[in-house]
Amino acid sequence: MRIHFIAIGGSAMHNLALALADAGHQVSGSDDQILEPSRSRLREAGLLPRSEGWHPEQINENLDCVILGMHARQDNPELLQAQRVGVKIQSYPEFLFSAVEKDRRIVVGGSHGKTTITSMLLHAFKAIKSPVNFMVGAQLEGFDRMVHLDPRVQTAVFEGDEYLSSPIDRRPKFFWYQAHFTLLTGIAWDHINVFPTEEDYIKQFDTYLETLAPNASVVWCEEDPHLAAVIRRTKRSDLTFIPYNTPVSALETDGTSMVSWADGKTSRTPLIGTHNMQNLAGARALAATVGISASDFDSAMINFTGAARRLELLLETQNFIAFRDFAHAPSKLRATTAGVKDAFPNRHLTAVFELHTFSSLNRAFLPTYRKALERADEQIVYYDPEVLKHKKLPELDSAFIAECFGNSNRLRIIDSKADLQVFLDAQQKADSVLLMMSSGWFSKVTPSWLD
Repeated sequence: MRIHFIAIGGSAMHNLALALADAGHQVSGSDDQILEPSRSRLREAGLLPRSEGWHPEQINENLDCVILGMHARQDNPELLQAQRVGVKIQSYPEFLFSAVEKDRRIVVGGSHGKTTITSMLLHAFKAIKSPVNFMVGAQLEGFDRMVHLDPRVQTAVFEGDEYLSSPIDRRPKFFWYQAHFTLLTGIAWDHINVFPTEEDYIKQFDTYLETLAPNASVVWCEEDPHLAAVIRRTKRSDLTFIPYNTPVSALETDGTSMVSWADGKTSRTPLIGTHNMQNLAGARALAATVGISASDFDSAMINFTGAARRLELLLETQNFIAFRDFAHAPSKLRATTAGVKDAFPNRHLTAVFELHTFSSLNRAFLPTYRKALERADEQIVYYDPEVLKHKKLPELDSAFIAECFGNSNRLRIIDSKADLQVFLDAQQKADSVLLMMSSGWFSKVTPSWLD
């Protein structure tokens, strides 16, 4: 097939492009900005566009398909040209579904933890030498790409995102997948730019249950009240619901956690934090549902270290530990901060959070972050005024942000890259833990102790 990507530089998009090129398809693409690591990976595969920008002359009736990324706008010149010449246009999730339509489909959804749980399941499948097609939202150790599509494989594991499919397909991505097996971690309002109220957001999960394949199995966290309400409301009698809970765990002296399961078994994992134990319980329940035994799953998790930027260890010395995490929504901040503090109760915890997403920079959404960093001994909220300009959002002031997070003498607001650099450079302190949380890159500020 001849396939063209509009907005090829995105994390998911460039991985799909690499996978399709590797499978023998003729792939091209465009974007107005391609950052690392996408740029280097596309260049190595011979897929990096010759110049940045949109080039409608590349779009003609000889293409089999155009895959449209969310980064593009509705008036994108290449999209308009594709519509004029009648080329088939598919969103990223629509294309994925068409590639695995005959597979047994396993989808992990929810407002938090889905990347980690998808990664755990993929790690378990790899450990038992059972090949699967997959799409996951982060780079995994032992996997070349975040996307794999092989027509000879009969099982697909996808991370199910509730964000929109494309600029011209306003449905959540996970509506496309028609899962036979799914896991839902919980529901916490996010994406205020497309779901303006909490009720709007929750309705997407009601609808998601309606999109599942006949007689699907639903693994769900029964500790989440919003999710429990969605489960109670569904009118589908053909679905099988399998609940899970956070297991009892304890951090061992060697930095691993000992987990006690309801079936009387125990297992070890290098992961820490209550939220990761909840993720582990969900992945274990889902694994059992799709045919991976508890013993095989537990054995696989002994060396599972997590997905990139999911409580990723940056530096560890005798007296200092630094983590980076993708957390950005209020529920994720609370869970990650509490999990790290519980793991290191006797150390000074400094939590640094970057306001980066559209929701986190929105004045109407910011109050939902109240006390999200409460468990940290020192709380830093950073934002870059240039990001507000790029997203065409109104200016923010430090006093308003502080009020939204819950004014505290432990809280500091930083709005300067230079000030953030000075602060981070000084954080390698004795008996301390630094937790850096963002869906962005802290304006490319890197602590000197990581050089």
